[in-house]
Amino acid sequence: MSTLQNRTVLVVGRGSGIARATTLAARAAGATVVVASRDVAALADAYDDPGITAESVDITDESSVEALAERIGHVDHVVSTASARARGTVDALKPDVVMASLNTKVVGPILLAKHFAKRMPKDGSFVLFSGATADKPTVGMLAVAATNGAVDAVARSLSVELAPIRVNSISPGTIDTGAYDALGDQKKAELYERRRAEVPAHRVGTSDDVADAVVFALTNTFLTGVRLHVDGGETLV
Repeated sequence: MSTLQNRTVLVVGRGSGIARATTLAARAAGATVVVASRDVAALADAYDDPGITAESVDITDESSVEALAERIGHVDHVVSTASARARGTVDALKPDVVMASLNTKVVGPILLAKHFAKRMPKDGSFVLFSGATADKPTVGMLAVAATNGAVDAVARSLSVELAPIRVNSISPGTIDTGAYDALGDQKKAELYERRRAEVPAHRVGTSDDVADAVVFALTNTFLTGVRLHVDGGETLV
């Protein structure tokens, strides 16, 4: 295991949920963290720590990613948590919704690799975000599953192409981040109760559960091309 002490970690994503937990965990492990998203003002407001700085980026826009890389310069690790909602059954899915999901979670990380890998040390790494639907199909999650499956393929391919820079993916299950608030209180409570009854861990995950896995992926120098399931065993049942 290496350390994040005196290392710079770029975390792409919102200032809440998994992205926030990852940022705070990396900071607690000694890293200087750069957080980046389209809403740089909201990111700046989310953190009160001189070791965390906010930058603007649209990872679906190559010129924006390239500009971010030029501004930051050297980084040791890059974590991409960005996503775009693409839920819906096949009869209702719109092509632009599917493409937004793919552009954000698949093309975006490819652009990050293109422009940041050359600025990283040989012992640097990327962590991408997949999801349990890549392994466990669910009605209404077709585009999400396709996106997550593609993320895993990108991570494995990049781990070979960018070697010795490491590339891994994190595959969360049902995590209580606010992502399910759109279901409404009753349906969200019913979903969580089903997960507690079904999954081997008998609970719903937290953002900290996922952040711990990210730090592990960043610091384990013999881990590459791997998908880490942080799902309480959800994909086993």
